[in-house]
Amino acid sequence: MSLSSVAAPTRGWSFWWKPALFVLVACIGLYYVKWSPYYAKAFLAADNHSIGASILNDAQTSPLIAALTYAKVYFLAIWKAAVLAVILGSLLQVLIPRDWLLRLFGRAGFASTVRGGLFALPGMMCSCCAAPVAASMRRSNVSVGAALAFWIGNPVLNPATLVFMGFVLGWGFTALRLVAGIVLVFGVSLVAQRISGPEVLPEAAVEAVSAASEPDSQPFLVRWGRTIWQLFWSTIPIYILAVLVLGAVRVWVFPHIDGAMANGLLWLIPLAIIGTLFVIPTAAEIPIVQTMMTLGMGTAPAVALLMTLPSISLPSLLMLRKDFDARVLVSVALMTTGIGVITGLIGAAVL
Repeated sequence: MSLSSVAAPTRGWSFWWKPALFVLVACIGLYYVKWSPYYAKAFLAADNHSIGASILNDAQTSPLIAALTYAKVYFLAIWKAAVLAVILGSLLQVLIPRDWLLRLFGRAGFASTVRGGLFALPGMMCSCCAAPVAASMRRSNVSVGAALAFWIGNPVLNPATLVFMGFVLGWGFTALRLVAGIVLVFGVSLVAQRISGPEVLPEAAVEAVSAASEPDSQPFLVRWGRTIWQLFWSTIPIYILAVLVLGAVRVWVFPHIDGAMANGLLWLIPLAIIGTLFVIPTAAEIPIVQTMMTLGMGTAPAVALLMTLPSISLPSLLMLRKDFDARVLVSVALMTTGIGVITGLIGAAVL
């Protein structure tokens, strides 16, 4: 059975109001949480060559205080985006026709993966805020490659972050981040797609298309309430716990980051690993790296952090543990670290 063999149902207003509502909520939410604030922040970056202080600049020595302090600063920075992400992720499952998602993102392959990455560009979310939407895409049988490209593409290809980076760190850093980011988003997603399994549309996805024309058996609010609760419960508690743990761990990790860090692999590899696992708000890698380079950090570890800090994180990996195979998530983490190391070496040579 193929997608083309499924007859398209006749669709009137009772059908079209659902995707229209999703687009409306997405546009209003993203304008309030992302587009408008980032537009104003771009002028701040251009005028001051800074977008604020490093989120790691408080020099805590107690793990408990460090955990609570970091969690407070972090969640105050991202809570609006996190709420919006859970809302959009749940609405994606109940408002967007399943056959639409499958036709755009269902087939494992290059085209579907590219569409997933392009779909991420307006979101401009951090890895943890993009995770609930990526989880919802997988629960709608979207391909692994497309869902991963959306998840990683949100922070790595964020247009606002690239603009901030150009004004604060220089356009050479922006160009390198963009080129390496394209490789990271689409290359890692395609490799992970191959690791995940067959290159054909799963039978479950085909059956979902067949069911797409069936009328809803429950009221919209009932289905949405159940979906949003399931999405929240499977992602947010582990997210909060992981942020607290990483906030405590930074006591032993980040105080060692100082001007002694040159361009050698001795510092480059550990920092790429740390950047892959640690969690930050959107664009926070810029003031972190700016501060560390002021202290004398080498270009290679700085570029590695610029690539790995925003891309993924341990909390976001845990948030997606039920929606992706463990082999896929481990592979994504290893490839992200590797690209961070390679990009750092290239940065040291060309910047």
